[in-house]
Amino acid sequence: MKISNMICAAAVASLSLYSCKKDAIPNPNAPTIEEIIKNPTIAQLNNLVTGTESGMRSELATYTDVVSVLGREYYRMSSSDSRFTQDLLGLDNTVLDNSAFYIGNPWLYRYNTVRTAYVLIEGAKNSQYISAEQRKAYNGYAKTIIAYQLLMNLNLTYANGIRTDVRDYKNLGAIVSKDQALTDIAAMLDEARTDLTGSTVSFSLSSGFDGFADVAGLTKFNRALAARVAVYRQNWPAALTALAASFMNMNGDLNTGVYHVYAAAPGDQLNPLFVDKNKTGEIRVAHPSYATSIDANDDRINKTSLRTTPASQDNLTSDRDVWVYHSNTDPIPVIRNEELVLLYAEASLQSGGTGLNDARTAIDRIRAAHGVGPYAGPFTAAALLTEVLKQRRFSLFGEGHRWIDLRRNGLLNTLPKDRTNDDIWPQLPLPLSEN
Repeated sequence: MKISNMICAAAVASLSLYSCKKDAIPNPNAPTIEEIIKNPTIAQLNNLVTGTESGMRSELATYTDVVSVLGREYYRMSSSDSRFTQDLLGLDNTVLDNSAFYIGNPWLYRYNTVRTAYVLIEGAKNSQYISAEQRKAYNGYAKTIIAYQLLMNLNLTYANGIRTDVRDYKNLGAIVSKDQALTDIAAMLDEARTDLTGSTVSFSLSSGFDGFADVAGLTKFNRALAARVAVYRQNWPAALTALAASFMNMNGDLNTGVYHVYAAAPGDQLNPLFVDKNKTGEIRVAHPSYATSIDANDDRINKTSLRTTPASQDNLTSDRDVWVYHSNTDPIPVIRNEELVLLYAEASLQSGGTGLNDARTAIDRIRAAHGVGPYAGPFTAAALLTEVLKQRRFSLFGEGHRWIDLRRNGLLNTLPKDRTNDDIWPQLPLPLSEN
């Protein structure tokens, strides 16, 4: 199933939430949101489901570029915009700009998707065409997506906080702290799991949800996200409990998971993170430390590709292209089994006792999958954590995790400064509109 951008005219026209201080221009040929949520048909509700799934892809490239550049995973070299190599890396006296695209665009589109999901919840509440069990499924799906989108915005602004109370877009809640936001996101995921229990799915999802489109699958997806949030909160028992209810499979396919999907069909989108090898102009090239830090025989070196000619901009140089995606229709993961195994390793080692053995087992599973021998370092929680972060660096390269991982472990100071006066930023400012 393709995802069309023509999701629901009213949703597209009316769901702008850039602190909701600017009104979008409505489409006069489309029904209003008020008309849709008054008593929507199953078809109208399903359009909103498609809208949330499509909306999650908007500005995903900007989000991934920002966190990957900040985390020194790769350089985003652009012939048209130097802010990737200047602002985001703190060149000389440059600072992060709260009116720049790199915070405003992803922030806006994540909240747009949240808004669409809340319209879906409101519509499901009012619809006389669905059963109570169907209503629960719509709610569970929508709340899971809301939590995921809020988490992505929190990943950007971190200690500067986010708004989590945005159900009433005309009366937004206050900016809350990072800790409160994580608590709210975890609670939203728990609400979604409760809604999914005993529900009946009457909507279709794209092929990115293959294996996860029914109640059982959506619940496992929900618990996978809950495990990620629990690790971010350092709630290790909650993380292990969530992982046990997720789709984590120590011996299963590490790429099993939920994905954003792309197609070349009219009205769909192409993978915005794909750039062919040896291009110039608008490119992504691996940070030089990726190749120099990886173990011999580690097949994850193939997530990069040696260029015929090194690329340079603003005194930054790399001889390797990012080669995570090999075509413009490759899917981009939301969350997959390899991350879950590594979350299990981290939660286990932090739990002490036999957890150290469990962590080493998980670490060795990942190492073996990529052609690297068993872990032979010190058998301590600190050493195993270092190893987990190393494996996350290479396994999840280009998926937007390293900056977040180092920050939540107080290790941002270990990132390299490639130029004398560069800066390591811990978070982005709130968008100008929020001030």
